[in-house]
Amino acid sequence: QVQLVESGGGLVQPGGSLTLSCAASGIRFSIYTMYWYRQAPGTQRDLVAAITNGGSTNYADSVKGRFTISRDNAKNTVYLQVNSLKPEDTAVYYCNARNMFNYWGQGTQVTVSS
Repeated sequence: QVQLVESGGGLVQPGGSLTLSCAASGIRFSIYTMYWYRQAPGTQRDLVAAITNGGSTNYADSVKGRFTISRDNAKNTVYLQVNSLKPEDTAVYYCNARNMFNYWGQGTQVTVSS
């Protein structure tokens, strides 16, 4: 059974930081490209960041310089370090694993508010 379990979300003030984690099980994690998406209420789910199995990364323009994606293949975990948070970063953040198959986590809520 494949599971992607996100954690690390919460309520943070503008300018604050969080570390989101996504622990994968049931897949050969090291061969998957891993993605973080986010979805705010009433909007589409948007790509935030991606990291290939070789460690190459890509970011949405809106988060470049503030967010960092990384992975630990030994722990089957992908991370998203989110810094300098803004109210517009408020969303549910989802982990996605994609190779031949496509798997999603249940999401973790990030709320940026004073």
